Amino acid sequence: MKKNQQRILFAVALILIGGAALALAEFKAHQRLGKPGIKATALPGEVRMEIALPENVLDFSSTNIPESDVELGYFPKDTSYARRCYFPATNGWPIYGTIVMMGADRTSIHRPDYCLEGQGWKVLSRDVAKVPIGGATSQELPVSKWVLSRTFQTPDGRTRSVGAIYTFWFVADGEETPSHYQRLWWLTRDLLSRGVLQRWAYVSFFTACEPGQEEAAAARLEKLISAAVPEFQNPLAAPSATAIAPPGKT
Repeated sequence: MKKNQQRILFAVALILIGGAALALAEFKAHQRLGKPGIKATALPGEVRMEIALPENVLDFSSTNIPESDVELGYFPKDTSYARRCYFPATNGWPIYGTIVMMGADRTSIHRPDYCLEGQGWKVLSRDVAKVPIGGATSQELPVSKWVLSRTFQTPDGRTRSVGAIYTFWFVADGEETPSHYQRLWWLTRDLLSRGVLQRWAYVSFFTACEPGQEEAAAARLEKLISAAVPEFQNPLAAPSATAIAPPGKT
């Protein structure tokens, strides 16, 4: 290839890159941040909002868990966050509820399996469950329900296995889904069609259990979710056939 042709191609490439950068900057400058799908209070002068999980739910006692130093360093500064530990009256395994809500930075929310695998949990099964939700109108909330397992070494050198149930879903203004991929599609659709960056929240509940007790653990967890959701989430959206991802796609 002659030098003149190389120079022309290089110049065209620079123009295309520059044009794309200008288009993205213009698009970002005119995008609007959507309303949250959970109950949240604006903080003066901040994109971040104050959110909270309910303190009193059925016969569960609870305690608030502040954001850790690791999470403070990992999440973007405009991330809104809440976590609470619920203790059943029967003194069983505690249940941890967490809400992570994005601001203008979409990286607040990532694939659900990233943190689990990083903590040593193995996903044994992935399903979608429908949890009945009370409140003003009774509906069913589709949630992803994963069965987990983890093996670790005790201080005395023995090997022990534990099971766990992890449920999660994503909610924005008027939209909710148990699928990470569905959320990404809706986020892209709303950006391109309306110039709105939907303010998605990632809601999760987790409890460990003895191996073989997964069904009982899931029942306790769903009981808590059923009663707690009306306290922190805006009324559920109308069910959508596209809201449930195919098996394995979460």
